[in-house]
Amino acid sequence: MSTRRGIVARKKHALAFVAGVAGLSLGAAARAEDAAAAPEVAGVDVTGAHARGPDSPKFTAALVDTPRSVTVIPRDVIEKTAATSLTDILRTSPGITFGAGEGGQPLADRPFIRGQSSGNNIFVDGVRDTGGQTREVFALEQVEVIKGADSAYSGRGSGGGSINLTSKRPRLDDFVNVQASVGTDSYYRGVVDANHQLGETSAVRLNLMGMENDSPGRDAAEFSRYGVLAGIATGIGTPTRATLLYYRLRTDDLPDYGVPLTRKAEAIPRTASGVLPVPRDSFYGLKARDYQETHADAVTLVAEHDVSEALKLRNVFRASKTLNDYIVTNPGDGGAAQLVGGEWWMKRGTKSRWNPTRTVANLLDAYGKFDTGFIGHSYDVGLELSREQNRNAAYVVYTTAGAACPAGFSGASNSTGVGDCTRLFAPNPDDPWQGTITRPTPSRNITKTVGVYAFDTLSFGEKWLLNLGVRHDSYKVDGTDVGVTSANGAITGETLTPRSGDWDFTNYQLGLVYKPTEQSSLYVSYGTTSTPPTIAAGDQNTGTGTGTGNLANVLLDPEEVESFEVGAKASLLGERLSTSIAYFDLTRKNAQIQIEPGVYAQAGEATVKGVEIGVSGRVTQRWEVFGGYTYQDSELVRGAYNVVGVGDPLANTPKHSVSLFTTYEVTDALSLGGGAYHVSKSFGGNQGGAGGGTYRVYAPAYWRFDLFAAYQVTDNVDLQLNIQNVTDKDYIVRTNGVHHADYGPARQAILTLNVRY
Repeated sequence: MSTRRGIVARKKHALAFVAGVAGLSLGAAARAEDAAAAPEVAGVDVTGAHARGPDSPKFTAALVDTPRSVTVIPRDVIEKTAATSLTDILRTSPGITFGAGEGGQPLADRPFIRGQSSGNNIFVDGVRDTGGQTREVFALEQVEVIKGADSAYSGRGSGGGSINLTSKRPRLDDFVNVQASVGTDSYYRGVVDANHQLGETSAVRLNLMGMENDSPGRDAAEFSRYGVLAGIATGIGTPTRATLLYYRLRTDDLPDYGVPLTRKAEAIPRTASGVLPVPRDSFYGLKARDYQETHADAVTLVAEHDVSEALKLRNVFRASKTLNDYIVTNPGDGGAAQLVGGEWWMKRGTKSRWNPTRTVANLLDAYGKFDTGFIGHSYDVGLELSREQNRNAAYVVYTTAGAACPAGFSGASNSTGVGDCTRLFAPNPDDPWQGTITRPTPSRNITKTVGVYAFDTLSFGEKWLLNLGVRHDSYKVDGTDVGVTSANGAITGETLTPRSGDWDFTNYQLGLVYKPTEQSSLYVSYGTTSTPPTIAAGDQNTGTGTGTGNLANVLLDPEEVESFEVGAKASLLGERLSTSIAYFDLTRKNAQIQIEPGVYAQAGEATVKGVEIGVSGRVTQRWEVFGGYTYQDSELVRGAYNVVGVGDPLANTPKHSVSLFTTYEVTDALSLGGGAYHVSKSFGGNQGGAGGGTYRVYAPAYWRFDLFAAYQVTDNVDLQLNIQNVTDKDYIVRTNGVHHADYGPARQAILTLNVRY
């Protein structure tokens, strides 16, 4: 278990690594400056205009001919925006929001796509990346966002779409790229990317990263991490190829769980948003207790063999283990705030999780191209096998000594211990704390999946394409749920309940494409998704599909999502600029709802309709753009019998979102630009108050602006300056609608030295 002393030691190690990278950068800069002008360095010339399509044979047509919305975020955008996390980089793709860690969900990456919680729909190199994690971007070549119901491509899912992270791989080249960054809010980051060619067809590549920083505007929160991606490849450029990758990431943070809602203190006038009006730097956690550690280790082996143009074989094997381990203060979960002596006080609540996950998966694809008469085929058939073991436990946290509650504060002694109070409007993260932290027997689930799929893009001449896809999954979960009782910090009992369930489901993808020109397309598509009850609310749920009331011993069917889409894509200006527009209509059906007191049925329904516009590439040789606009009209159509929430928009699904990052080369050496990001009001939920009735909670609309500048000192050395949230805008980035809301980062300046040699 983490201690603050351990975090300090690891922060020193991270600082030492960053300092070493800075020294390496300066030395490399001197060597690069003395070196002769080198040709363009392979591996770093990736721009929005030249991003690859999805790195999977399941996509049997070029990106412009794929009949669905697909956004590819290249490494060039990742680096220029100074992104370090999945949250950072997905901000550049409008229509994606992030949910808070609540409602049984872990404190981890929880993206929402088209109104659907998609934390379980994240893939790395085409393999589902299970386990609650906070992901890094240092090892990524690009990020692919596939929107809409896509179980034909990815198997079980939530229906909104999926995200694939493509790793950097060895190349036939010799280069070393070094980045050393410093910034406000104690920001230090170092990254090394080194590739070395071994003979004519083999290469090795090593990526190293170390980082630490405070949270801008919320200084008590601290983040420290390091990562490694090592790879070796052979047969590059030949018919038989193999790549072995090892990935390792460690994070050690003092996490931030946001600020309370006004329902924490009913006597305080409610704000329009339902968020308590406290200063942005109000931090309710405890430095003496709170922590979050995440671990990720993964080995990936990709083997490929080209028999002919008509038959190519690709096998991806991946074994991984992750750990999400945390205790965090929930500012809205310690009972109602109380007015004592003319001042509001609150008791701190806690959320915790110990969640190790192990996954073994293998994907085998056979794909290629051939003709039957006048019809061309680009096909892929495959088999996916996976086994996931997920253990899950919440700590029993008991306070024996800490910040005292004021005289007159009722309920100061309860099952969580004594004390541990703080002022509602002036919390102190430096309050002392002593207590016991006990980990009970974890719940355990083993998930086994067998998926069989087939895709074919049929070409009828040069104008018409028909895209077909089908996948059948056998999905089985066996496990044991553990119920825990405790008193005064000691576990007094554990109840073990075995659970099991298995489902078979088939999903489809159908798309028709018309090509007015070679570099443009018009399309209509239909897709389906199946969501087994184990993942109905997002990632890492521990249930296996049973309900309450009349469903207590009934195995639920998977929820079903249907998605229709009509769109157009075009590559313009000599293929420098990619554009797209799409209308989508998504319906989630068969959700469990309460139809009368004590009676449940799978009759719920929700819809999301909208329009997406995307742009990526170069308007001119000097002007580059990346971003788009998304409009979403969502509604809970059928819900519980008491109609609470019916007619409301879905949580974390704003109507309008805009993202645009652009740069312009003012001279051959100087580039200027920045980003503009807008999210309209985002619904959190309806909440009951102590005085009766309900009120709405939402994150207010906001605009955020970033600035970018880069100066090329030599052919191999440049400086980059990023100023994030340049206007220092106070904004709420998300709210779970129950306990808390999260502020977005305040203004931060980051200066990066980039050296390539």
